Amino acid sequence: MEKIVCFGEIMMRLNPEGYLRLVQADRLMVSFAGGEANVAVSLANYGKDVSFVTKIPDHELGQACVNELRRFGVDTSKIIRGGKRLGIYFVEKGASQRGSKVIYDRENSAIALADPSEFDWKKIFDGVCWFHFTGITPALSDKMAAACEEACKTAKEMGIRISCDLNYRKKLWTREKAGQVMSGLMKYVDVCIANEEDAADVFGIKSEDTDVVSGKLSKEGYIQVAETLSKRFGCKEVAITLRTSISANDNQWAGMLYRNGQTWFSKEYLIHIVDRVGGGDAFGGGLIYSELEGMEPQDVIEFAVAASCLKQSIEFDMNQVSVAEVNALMKGNATGRVQR
Repeated sequence: MEKIVCFGEIMMRLNPEGYLRLVQADRLMVSFAGGEANVAVSLANYGKDVSFVTKIPDHELGQACVNELRRFGVDTSKIIRGGKRLGIYFVEKGASQRGSKVIYDRENSAIALADPSEFDWKKIFDGVCWFHFTGITPALSDKMAAACEEACKTAKEMGIRISCDLNYRKKLWTREKAGQVMSGLMKYVDVCIANEEDAADVFGIKSEDTDVVSGKLSKEGYIQVAETLSKRFGCKEVAITLRTSISANDNQWAGMLYRNGQTWFSKEYLIHIVDRVGGGDAFGGGLIYSELEGMEPQDVIEFAVAASCLKQSIEFDMNQVSVAEVNALMKGNATGRVQR
């Protein structure tokens, strides 16, 4: 079985119940998540052999993260213990015209302060065929940027396929710093994953005839974005999610795959959102799975989009669906009728 490694931060997520605002809440619900951890959980749910690599404190909160990952079948044997704190983030779910909000409390977390030398990538990558990281991890600190570069160099030397979700987070670093650091990492990347804004935010590569705020997305414009990313950095594939926000609750959701000068677009779904955080990670997990399964390009993008569509009907960050459920949706069973 193909082995996959995902590298990044796992955090404690705290959010009020339902649609309460943080200033209203007198209690918070606890879960655990992070961009690469979410991808790892998706892949484990699909039956893949996947390891998550990070550094977490050697105390009960760190162990709770491990327990959560193990619950889904993710290999946690490569996680490093140490450091003083676990990153935290707060989520306030939006409704109607009020957007969702995320507040980070992750500065000086165990992974952000970890030294690159703590990760023995040759050992970590033994028997591995795919390595996944996101732009969130190098944004945590200069040390993590260096760790990502060492991981990519080693993976490339070992013939391991590398995917990166750009995942620009303006609350973690500036566009200028993101562009500088990610330009150095992208030269190693085989599969670039992005949303409709990432390429513009990180590299200044904009889709023509597109206005994300008003909901106007141009397919031709995103083909140009993918072509530019591929030519500039040598990526073999570019996958982009295409979200049209009608409101915080209702979105149009689709995606595109660019490979060897050809482009495939998925069908579009109208989603009534339960929790949109982690939707992009579910797309990445679905993409990696379908690629490893050797699906045809149209099925690759259909599976990835269907997987992320289903995720946004599920509370918290991690996608808890099966291959059969994703296949049913991508083949047309989108009514939401009771299954019995």
